[in-house]
Amino acid sequence: DGCPYDRKLWKSLILEEMVWVSEKFKKELIEWIKVIATALVFAFIITQFIRPTLVRGESMYPTLVENDYLIINRMAYKIGEPKDGDIIVFKTNLLQDDGKPKDLVKRVIATEGQHIKIEDSKVYVDDKLLDEPYIHDNYTSGDIDLIVPEGEVFAMGDNREKSLDSRYEQVGLVKEKDIMGKVMIRLFPFNKIGTV
Repeated sequence: DGCPYDRKLWKSLILEEMVWVSEKFKKELIEWIKVIATALVFAFIITQFIRPTLVRGESMYPTLVENDYLIINRMAYKIGEPKDGDIIVFKTNLLQDDGKPKDLVKRVIATEGQHIKIEDSKVYVDDKLLDEPYIHDNYTSGDIDLIVPEGEVFAMGDNREKSLDSRYEQVGLVKEKDIMGKVMIRLFPFNKIGTV
C-alpha cells in the first residue's frame, strides 16, 4: 500500500508544481497583455499621424497610377498650410459605385489669396505661367479666372483630360478642412517605392 507519508509527500510535491506552473502562466499572460497593449497604443498613435490610401482611376497619371498604394501624412496641414505642388487627398460629396463617399487625390495648383487663370490651355498663378512638367499631354481644358478664397485651395489632376477637379462644379474649390492629408510615400508597386 505504501506509507501515508509518501502520499502526503506526493500531494505536497504536486501542489508545489501546480503553484509553480500557475505562477509561470500568470507571468507569461501578463507579459503577453503588456505586448498587446503596447502594440495597440502604437497603432493608435500611428493612425493619428498617417493613413494608407489606394489610387483609383487615371486622373493623376503619370505621377500616380491605378492601384498605387500611398501613405498620407494626416498632420501636415494641422501644423502647416498647403503649398502649390503638394499632392493631397481630400473628401468630396461625390459617391463611389457602392454609395460610399469618394476621396480624391489631386495636386494643389493655387492656395488662398492666389489668382488662378486657365486660358488657351495654359495655367497662370498670380499672372505667372506655370511650368508643369508632371502633366500628361501638356493640355489643360477649362476657362478659369478667380482668386482662391480664404481656407480653400484649387486642385487639379496631372492627367487633366481625365480629371474631375476644381475646374468642375461637382468638385469645385477644396476646403482646407476637407483635406485628409498630404501624400508622402508610395509603398506599392515596389519598383516605384519612395517619396512622391
